[in-house]
Amino acid sequence: MTPPLADKPARQTGPATAAGRPFPMGASFDGDGVNFAVFSAHAERMELCLFSPDGRKETARLPFRDRDGDIWHQRVPGLMPGALYGLRAHGPYQPEAGHRFNPNKLLIDPYARALEGRLRWSDALMGYKVGSPRTDLSFDTRDSAFAMPKSVVIDPAFHWGKDAAPQTPLTATVIYEAHVRGLTALHPGVPAPLRGTLPGLCADPVLEHLVRLGVTAIELMPVQAFVDDRFLVARGLRNYWGYQTIGFFAPEPRYLGRGGIRDMQSMVHRFHSAGIEVILDVVYNHSGEGDALGPTLSFRGLDNRSYYRLADGGRTYVNDTGTGNTLNLTHPMVLRMVMDSLRYWVETFHIDGFRFDLASVLGREAQGFDPQGGFFDAILQDPVLARVKLIAEPWDIGPGGYQLGAFPHPFAEWNDRFRDGVRRFWRGDAGLTPELANRLLGSSDRFDHSGRAATGSVNFITAHDGFTLQDLVSFTVKRNLANGEDNRDGHGENHSDNLGIEGPTDDPAVLAARALRKRNLLATLMLAQGVPMLLAGDEMGHSQQGNNNAYAQDNETTWINWDRADSDLTAFVARLTALRRAHPVLRQKRFLHARPRAADGLPDVTWRRADGGVPRPQDWHDPAFRCLGVELRQAAEDADGGADAIFAVFNSGSAQDVMLPRTAPGWRLILDTTRPAAAPADAKAVVAAPAHSVLVFEAVTPSGFSAEGRP
Repeated sequence: MTPPLADKPARQTGPATAAGRPFPMGASFDGDGVNFAVFSAHAERMELCLFSPDGRKETARLPFRDRDGDIWHQRVPGLMPGALYGLRAHGPYQPEAGHRFNPNKLLIDPYARALEGRLRWSDALMGYKVGSPRTDLSFDTRDSAFAMPKSVVIDPAFHWGKDAAPQTPLTATVIYEAHVRGLTALHPGVPAPLRGTLPGLCADPVLEHLVRLGVTAIELMPVQAFVDDRFLVARGLRNYWGYQTIGFFAPEPRYLGRGGIRDMQSMVHRFHSAGIEVILDVVYNHSGEGDALGPTLSFRGLDNRSYYRLADGGRTYVNDTGTGNTLNLTHPMVLRMVMDSLRYWVETFHIDGFRFDLASVLGREAQGFDPQGGFFDAILQDPVLARVKLIAEPWDIGPGGYQLGAFPHPFAEWNDRFRDGVRRFWRGDAGLTPELANRLLGSSDRFDHSGRAATGSVNFITAHDGFTLQDLVSFTVKRNLANGEDNRDGHGENHSDNLGIEGPTDDPAVLAARALRKRNLLATLMLAQGVPMLLAGDEMGHSQQGNNNAYAQDNETTWINWDRADSDLTAFVARLTALRRAHPVLRQKRFLHARPRAADGLPDVTWRRADGGVPRPQDWHDPAFRCLGVELRQAAEDADGGADAIFAVFNSGSAQDVMLPRTAPGWRLILDTTRPAAAPADAKAVVAAPAHSVLVFEAVTPSGFSAEGRP
């Protein structure tokens, strides 16, 4: 089908243009004009549309007259930063062949560095006639410009001064997963106009809290420009989480203040000054355009067949993401866009790392997931990305989508086995002690191969997706009715426990049991090998009232209430991170295999029963085996050996006496989750391990000093 002409004429209207260059991609200001370069392999014509400063009036339509291969380019002399623009692409409208060109639809430049205005949902955004019996095979001729955000020409220059990336090694990293709006919307110490924005995120009270907590990296949920799904807007909701990206180079406008993209740069600069890295949660597996019945906003209208993985001859979209479409990273120009985007955030915003949403999608080639696929090859050879942290969410809903442990070095991975195993151990499930042991040593069953390190495992108890820590110990079933999906959404099995009463309660015994459970879970997280990740608000007792899928709750359900913060819990978390910093044996790069150390002949790890003996095979298979001790030293392969030694006890059962190892002159109790504020104290040869407790002891030398030299 050949589409009708767009409402505006195809001839040039506006300033004279020059040929320009096919690089760099997007809009590039060169001092006295702007060069535009856009990819489309299947378009027949391409137009640049310029708009008035308020974005309401199209003031010029400039055909691209030059094309190098599949890159269309032109230069507009005299155009300055701040100019608003969009694209229109002419070509075949043949959905059954994968082509969905419709020049009536204004398109966002995939390389737009900023966006102005918000998406206004209208049927005019669709390339087809909504309600037509031919569905997406029909063709809509309405101009969509009035409803579209406009791309913005920017000058990215920023005075960074002496900004220096903290470059915290993974062995010392403590990640704090946070939402820009959720962390600051209710913060009384953040000026009201800044709450929910990037300038508010780096306000002094927030930075002081994170430093006091011992956080070394903040991992921000999506801040690349995204859309609010139409079905959510119809319900009076918003896309709170942000996993519907439409601009991979543009910061989300709702998080910016008057400074525009400089707000993002200033935020990173301030975090670096506080010694904290900034990691971005990025979504390169799909876009916000949805399936065949979704809107035409950018990629679909520019070159649907190139940008997306298609099926059924091209009419339908491969949906390995569960969101309606999957970006086609096997196409070199789509992969180039992703790589250009990553480098841009590192070079322009000094970002310290990325967490890749549904990362299995990115590594899926024609034959399936391939750790040596094109995406990984491109990442691993890139000198800019070699200096940043790379974290994968190692699953998706596609075939062979669960790939925990399969990503190549230097990727770290979110470890859901840690999450579920630790939750179940402390819930009291039978036979979970061997699982706990595996998770405490960095999940070597998954990560100890191909030269990978124990830091390959990003350990977490909670994340944005699921119960908060408070809800994990307060609810046995999800309560997601506010999402408008009849409670069908979200995980059904959370390995949670209400400790006797469902939901909020004033019962002192239940509250005490919940507080202890939280401390045990957090202590286990901080004592395990790997990289610990905290969910923002968990250290303050934040609850979402049982909603375990709060993706659409941009309200007090998700906003952290600082006025109700549990200061005792916050102090306990700070104590845990300090303990982890003080003891290198808790944060090792090497896996521990109970090999004897040259320095003293002692194994680098020894498991203990309560009676001091090493567990026998039958002990590991005993469902009643619930009190596990572990003695940790520096890895045998480390040349200096190290004198630091820790003995930790994890008791999910009843109270019992525990014999301390005889491998040190003495032991000092430095943590007891049943007495979280207790000061360190020397321990006797046999100690009482309370029911449901974590105890931590450090080795003491004959002179009365710890192995680290502390009196």
